[in-house]
Amino acid sequence: MLTALYVPADRPERFAKAAGAGADLVIVDLEDAVPVAAKASARVDAAEWLDGQQTAVEVRVNSLDSPWGHDDLRALAELGAGLRIRLPKVESADDVRRVLDLLPGARITALLESPLAVERAFEIACSGVAAIGLGESDLAGLLGVDGPEGLAWSRGRLVSASRAAGLGAPMMSVYPHVNDSDGLRDSCLAGRALGFSGRAAIHPAQLPVIVQAFTPTQEELAKAMELLDAVAQAGTADGGVLVLPDGRMVDPAMLNRARELVALAPR
Repeated sequence: MLTALYVPADRPERFAKAAGAGADLVIVDLEDAVPVAAKASARVDAAEWLDGQQTAVEVRVNSLDSPWGHDDLRALAELGAGLRIRLPKVESADDVRRVLDLLPGARITALLESPLAVERAFEIACSGVAAIGLGESDLAGLLGVDGPEGLAWSRGRLVSASRAAGLGAPMMSVYPHVNDSDGLRDSCLAGRALGFSGRAAIHPAQLPVIVQAFTPTQEELAKAMELLDAVAQAGTADGGVLVLPDGRMVDPAMLNRARELVALAPR
């Protein structure tokens, strides 16, 4: 999964458009995108649209410590199993368990939005969630940093915790400047270099830029396939070192990345 697209839950006229925009996942947002006065009606609109929906949809609920979080979860519980929940402001494994107690079997993406949450990233990643992500706006404010440099350590920590917990590569947080395609591309490439795979978007126009940035180039794909073919022919997948014609020294530890690149080829 390379792309996810947010849509405000208080704008039901946008739901179908978001579902048809080509993102791998639609995120219906009950939290930051919805003003307080519209929380209740947005919850109803989201639940009605989700009922029987075939598109891959995740719902960002309000935090459990807010006045609306438990009402969000109770409304979603009526829709049955298989729900995808984006849970904001997670700071511990207990926060995740509280949701799983209410929604057994839910696929939870836990958003880490505070320095404490980042310090506990591995604990949260091992709590039964499907994925973890950063809430970078809140995190940057609490860290007192401006720009991506101040978030680099937290981003790397998230990638490491996600991989260590067996969740695979996480997705990046949104890029807030809708009209800055060049900045979005550069930010995606920097995130890819840190180990992220894909990104959430706040506008459909951002989706092609994200896909292009996270899809391997023809050169990268060719090198990955050459590596896998050479290892298969030499029979060194389980051990031993192989030197390719271009001088690259290959050992089994390098195969996982090559396989991941090839898996992205259909995009």
